[in-house]
Amino acid sequence: MFQPLNAKVDPPNYNFSLNTLEEFYPDKNLDDLIKKYGKPEVLSKQGQTETMRFYVEHIRYKFPVLVQTQQGKILDVFAKLPSYFLHDIFFQSLVNRIGKQNIFKKYLEEAVYIWEKDNLKYVYSAACTITCFPLFLTIHPIKPLKGFKPLVETMKEAVPRN
Repeated sequence: MFQPLNAKVDPPNYNFSLNTLEEFYPDKNLDDLIKKYGKPEVLSKQGQTETMRFYVEHIRYKFPVLVQTQQGKILDVFAKLPSYFLHDIFFQSLVNRIGKQNIFKKYLEEAVYIWEKDNLKYVYSAACTITCFPLFLTIHPIKPLKGFKPLVETMKEAVPRN
């Protein structure tokens, strides 16, 4: 009456590696990204600082990665992660790479994890409904250049508060 299922089911982000995002880390060269991902869309330019959007693509995913650059160097990165990535897998890969988070904050169904390591601040946000999923990952220097505002801070200011 019942037949066994002989199908392999892989999580949607089974082949995603944090090594992909390392190419976007602060102090990396913009030219290297352009060679690999093509010409980015320039979103804004203020003085010597440009905000650009790249897309990371694979067979199973495509998501935007924003970078701020100055004189060919990346200042910070903001990756809007696909909601079908599995939080448990992504978070565990962050812990394996960076270690235990320094700060954890939870508000209703959302959580923010913050690491400070090697002069970089990593901020990862996730949310839960029926399952848990990642929202974003941003990486910027702990002590940024004078006058520099990380992308996550700019976005936070753009959200209306009650």
